Amino acid sequence: MPALAQFEPSVRLELPISQNSEEFFDVTTLGTKGVLINIRHGDYYSSAPTKFSFKRYDTDLKLLWATDHKIDPFYEPVRSCRTEHYLYWLMKETANEKIAILRVNLDDGSMETFRGGLVTPMDIFHFKVLDNIAYLGGYYRSRPVVVSFSFFDLTSKVLPGLYSNHIQLNDIEVDEQRRLVHVMTDATHQRNCEFTVRTYSYEGKLIRTVNLDGKEHSLISGKLLPLNDEESLLVGNYSNDCTPYSQGVYITRIRNSAATTGASATGENMTITAPEDTRYIDFSELRNFFNYMKPKRQQKMIERLARRKDQGKDTKFRYRLLVHDLVPTEEGLMLIAEVYYPQYRGSAYPYMGSGRSFDRYQEGYRYTHAFLCGFDKKGKLLWDNSLPIPDLSSYDLHQMVQVSRHGNTTVLAYPHDGEINAEVIQGAKVVREQEKYSLKKLGDNEKVVYSENDQLEAWYDGHFLACGFQKISTDRSLAPPREVFYINKVTRSLKDLDARPSDRSANQDETDTTRKTSGSKQ
Repeated sequence: MPALAQFEPSVRLELPISQNSEEFFDVTTLGTKGVLINIRHGDYYSSAPTKFSFKRYDTDLKLLWATDHKIDPFYEPVRSCRTEHYLYWLMKETANEKIAILRVNLDDGSMETFRGGLVTPMDIFHFKVLDNIAYLGGYYRSRPVVVSFSFFDLTSKVLPGLYSNHIQLNDIEVDEQRRLVHVMTDATHQRNCEFTVRTYSYEGKLIRTVNLDGKEHSLISGKLLPLNDEESLLVGNYSNDCTPYSQGVYITRIRNSAATTGASATGENMTITAPEDTRYIDFSELRNFFNYMKPKRQQKMIERLARRKDQGKDTKFRYRLLVHDLVPTEEGLMLIAEVYYPQYRGSAYPYMGSGRSFDRYQEGYRYTHAFLCGFDKKGKLLWDNSLPIPDLSSYDLHQMVQVSRHGNTTVLAYPHDGEINAEVIQGAKVVREQEKYSLKKLGDNEKVVYSENDQLEAWYDGHFLACGFQKISTDRSLAPPREVFYINKVTRSLKDLDARPSDRSANQDETDTTRKTSGSKQ
């Protein structure tokens, strides 16, 4: 029976904000092991080193341990990543190739620092750890470089096959079970875009190269999901013209056995061309992709797509996607992506006494909707759905929509203005349309003056974690409002719901009928 998700703030934690220094709060959920909060203390006007404060709480937000760490002079924190048992922070000296990697044991807070040097100076944009080797990806003189750094002997080496012109690093993924590192790149050669997945052994040997030629479709991103030791699914978004604007999504199967067993043993690199069974799915082929539009606008869009299809014309879309990590399901996998666009603000000012000049600068990102696609293990599209996220913006580009699965029911939720917006779906069906839930669990006579940088994380067993900055005032008090970094444990309770379709699902049935009718009339 369908279920309705009710969001109820159950436990709240407040951390006061210092008025004398800059503070950055990083929240890392640890499933049933609780949550880790990392506070970076610094002062823009002081030469004092940055200090880390680590605090781990259990699932009831009770403190388990706390510890501090001062960063060595001249080092600056660059990036962090987490494995099952550790949190890692990469620090780097700006003037040379020296690095330090701080490893924090999540169980007891004990720390260890590994110091060394890079083979070459580089700007670092990717940081992953597999067992006792860190992989750092970035650029040197506009060319991509990936360096492996060993915690055993503190040595570094460059992974082969990457340092070349016209290549951009796309992503680095590690496969802990098979001890493999996948480096994804895209390249432009004479208006032809090529997406490549290079697979390295744990020791850094190149053992497989998969080239996906972009003569007809240019791949923008790729996420790997291993199905078994023999093959994996590669899923992402694509364009038709070597731009970051998406035309649709793709899925392809990559067979692993020859490359990851025999080739790794011999040290030989196997090059594979684009798999023949790659499926490209245009946005116009998705039933629910345009549900974020108002009904009249959506109707006009669908009619326009139908006319162009009957005329043998393609429609070019200009969507930017933020693709999530793939979610394994019983059928295969679920792809989740958020659609966004950069927000700009213009200002006018006098220029040389002859009129005005206009300056345009980016001030953040605005989201329009998220969409989901379910695939089976052979790469067949089973269903699609979407979640409108109007009026949602963020200064930094990061995942806003969080997903929690309960059997065949999926809860989609995102934060907005101190509240949670949530929707419940089952595949292509909307079980419960989007509703708002308050996060205000305060003391008597207290109220939130403002809330900003709200974030939401799917936690464990249907629980979510909401956090951000708030200013809270007390009624009948002359004291100034207190400023805090808040953390709310949000409990999702499931209640039975009548198995009636939502209004949006009913509208979708009418839209499908219109698609067929429009297609037959033209």
